[in-house]
Amino acid sequence: MNTCAPQLLDYPKPLPSAFVPAAPVTRCRELAVGVIGPGRVGSALLDQLRAAQPRLEREGRLRLRLCGVVASKRMWLDCDDAELNGRHGGAQVWRPNDLDAFAAHVRGGTAPRDALLIDCSASDAVVSHYARWLAAGLHVVTPNKLAGSGALERWQAIRRASAASGARFRYEATVCAGLPVVQTLRDLLDTGDELVAAEGMFSGTLAWLCNRHDGSQPFSALLREAHALGYTEPDPRDDLSGMDVARKLVILAREAGWALSLDDVAVESLVPEALADLPREAFMDRLGELDAPMAARLAEARTDGGVLRHVAHLDAHGRASVRLAVLPAGHAFAHSRLTDNVVQFTTRRYCDNPLLVQGPGAGPEVTAAGIFADLLRIAESLELRA
Repeated sequence: MNTCAPQLLDYPKPLPSAFVPAAPVTRCRELAVGVIGPGRVGSALLDQLRAAQPRLEREGRLRLRLCGVVASKRMWLDCDDAELNGRHGGAQVWRPNDLDAFAAHVRGGTAPRDALLIDCSASDAVVSHYARWLAAGLHVVTPNKLAGSGALERWQAIRRASAASGARFRYEATVCAGLPVVQTLRDLLDTGDELVAAEGMFSGTLAWLCNRHDGSQPFSALLREAHALGYTEPDPRDDLSGMDVARKLVILAREAGWALSLDDVAVESLVPEALADLPREAFMDRLGELDAPMAARLAEARTDGGVLRHVAHLDAHGRASVRLAVLPAGHAFAHSRLTDNVVQFTTRRYCDNPLLVQGPGAGPEVTAAGIFADLLRIAESLELRA
């Protein structure tokens, strides 16, 4: 399940009006915001920003100005114009999608302002703009995993652009949605700790399937139920292949200082080779072919007195793997619930009792909250303005 980075969609409902200050303040941080990808996560984020703005300005002295939204083919600018307040539906003026023009608009004209772009898309084309935006002084926040797990050269260029300009690049929501996983790892390393191993259940879909797979019903029935509930991607092979989990592991590995790429991760796919290249509909018709191998894996786990869990692992030498593993019944991951994500950091300080981060790791609201938290961390560094 990959709800952290929805596809670019046309906005499904009228856009929120400008973030209007709740009350005048003497001095206030101001941040211009542009949102790319108003799908499920982007929509949830816009709702959260709008709801929090009065409190932020009243208590946190932060004024957010929504300067535009980019959908798949269109964009809407000048959202902070007071005359647009209260407009609805057809009264909104859309323009053809132009990411460079959008970024320039959010950044400001002759007097550039503190500005931030939020990429809620799953688009590699959007990621290709990050280095240029950061070099121009635009902060970037994203749940899009394609930057942190894509071409290593591009990732390094993004980091160099951020370091050179001072613009912040934050991506907490790329790993386990709103859970503080990237920041926790960063804090450990920045304070002088050393990573010995990182291990986790990074897929809410596969966590749910493993938690429910007890032999009382075929695995294919559970997969159909997860699909009907919206837990899986439209094509469940995107979850079962393990590649989405591998991307998250690469992001953590790079955060820890290893120049890891997806090709360096040993990934076990749960999709039989005979079903890998079928059209989606044909694959769904043949889900029953998953039952025998998954039943055998469950029987193996029970013979060993353990449980089946889908686990990603990174060791101190940068070796990385994603696989279906048999874990002891007393293992921390054996007690996960529903769609929980769990990440365990073993470090020099946390060696006898590893540090765990656990909680819901998928869903538009928690993912949006992770993005929002990144925005607030950037806002804290802004100068106060009269």
